[in-house]
Amino acid sequence: MYEEPYKKLILWKNLCELRSKIFVITAGFKNGNLRLVEQMRAAARSAKQNFSEGYKLGSLNQFINFCNISRASLEELSEDIEDCMIDKLINKVEYNDLQGLAKRTMYLMDRYIKSLHLMKVNNRWKRRK
Repeated sequence: MYEEPYKKLILWKNLCELRSKIFVITAGFKNGNLRLVEQMRAAARSAKQNFSEGYKLGSLNQFINFCNISRASLEELSEDIEDCMIDKLINKVEYNDLQGLAKRTMYLMDRYIKSLHLMKVNNRWKRRK
């Protein structure tokens, strides 16, 4: 069975893991936090979906743009994780796990975007068929 090349990236695997962990952790939040749950789940999903959607569009410029959108969703999610810790919705272990994964994923995304820009400058992007 064919698998898209980006699905082999640690970055992709981190995006999937982060989305899954956010869905599990927010399932335990009280009903008074429904808006926060929706926001966090949407940001985690957006980070993953924008990355794959951008890749599938085929254009390097579009992919870079979608990676930047994905990166912004990761930043939003990181801030929500911070707020959850401050508001005592998650404990220190959960915070360290989620925030650590979010920060590592942002770092990988930053490096990936930089490499895409280098591909653009050096005309090394091969358009998908």
